[in-house]
Amino acid sequence: MKPRITISLRQDGELEIFVNESGRDLLLAELSHLSRDSDHFHLGVGEHSEVELQPVAYKDGETLIEQAKVMFRPDDWDREYFPHVMADAS
Repeated sequence: MKPRITISLRQDGELEIFVNESGRDLLLAELSHLSRDSDHFHLGVGEHSEVELQPVAYKDGETLIEQAKVMFRPDDWDREYFPHVMADAS
């Protein structure tokens, strides 16, 4: 079955990600490949992203997310370049 992934923003601001089995497997595979040498992947409507998103909302009134990026951020990178995000890290 073709991967189906829909990302939407509810009216109350909550982000929802809807996936079928193939979509879940694709997301997990892309997440598993993130590394210092391959530190991001793109999600988007159309074929130009590594992960294709469905442009069909599940619920009325939601805002579809049509482009997104997932970035791998090792703690040492963030300590050096963005220390403010590490302020509360254990």
